[in-house]
Amino acid sequence: MAEIGFYHLTRTTPEQALPALLGRTLESGRRAVLRCRDAARVRALDDALWQSADPVWLPHGSAAMGHGALQPIWLTDGQDVPNGATYLFLVDDLDCPDAAAFERVFDLFDGGNPDAVAAARLRWTAARAGGHTLVYWQQQAKGWARKG
Repeated sequence: MAEIGFYHLTRTTPEQALPALLGRTLESGRRAVLRCRDAARVRALDDALWQSADPVWLPHGSAAMGHGALQPIWLTDGQDVPNGATYLFLVDDLDCPDAAAFERVFDLFDGGNPDAVAAARLRWTAARAGGHTLVYWQQQAKGWARKG
């Protein structure tokens, strides 16, 4: 079973929060896949990762760039994992029917949007019923705090 971390964004967007989380993923020697709702969102997050100042370099790719097996971070609007990633990042309130295939899942949701919070609660309930280890992280003025 996967460890699923629910990341409650309270002061930034996913575009702002993802670089630090993905940077730590790469530092740990892991590969990641980042799932988005559609191709436009993949392009927007691709741009955001290229523009990241910290870390300065987040090597990544998507179907538009190809070479999936070589990409440390893979951006997709599907279920593909061509890079053998063990870490999965979810944005846009996506469900994760294949969570057990990953070591860790990072579910980022907008704490300022009541619908996103309600959807995250439903995903939490489903993940708990699936037997996964759950962790709740809330964004703080600086960094994250593990809650509950």
